[in-house]
Amino acid sequence: MKKNIILAIFFVTFFLIAGISAVTADEPVNMTGTWDLSVETPSGQTGNPVFILKQDGVNLTGTYKGFFGDAPVTGFIKGQDLEMKYTLSGQTTVYKGKSDGKRMSGKIDFAGQGEGTFTGIKQKK
Repeated sequence: MKKNIILAIFFVTFFLIAGISAVTADEPVNMTGTWDLSVETPSGQTGNPVFILKQDGVNLTGTYKGFFGDAPVTGFIKGQDLEMKYTLSGQTTVYKGKSDGKRMSGKIDFAGQGEGTFTGIKQKK
């Protein structure tokens, strides 16, 4: 009898923890703020663009400020999966990666001309 009660408590605890983890895994992280990125291009060149983002649910909007100028940004964050894109001079650059709301990293598609990488840190208020 005692063994059955302990086993029941274990399973209830396990499923409660699993349920809480599943709920928080689907909730978007907070991306609103100013992000300092480090970028490496396919040719090995580096850059440090800034993304100023605003989040509404899973949707992201904002501004890219970098070597090539300024551009509006659109994108989304689903769980920790991130996508941001902007268009300059008719070329669309797409950032895809992961973020925990404080850091981000991933790959960049430079308008089909090559792939680079990025890391980023959210500026503190």
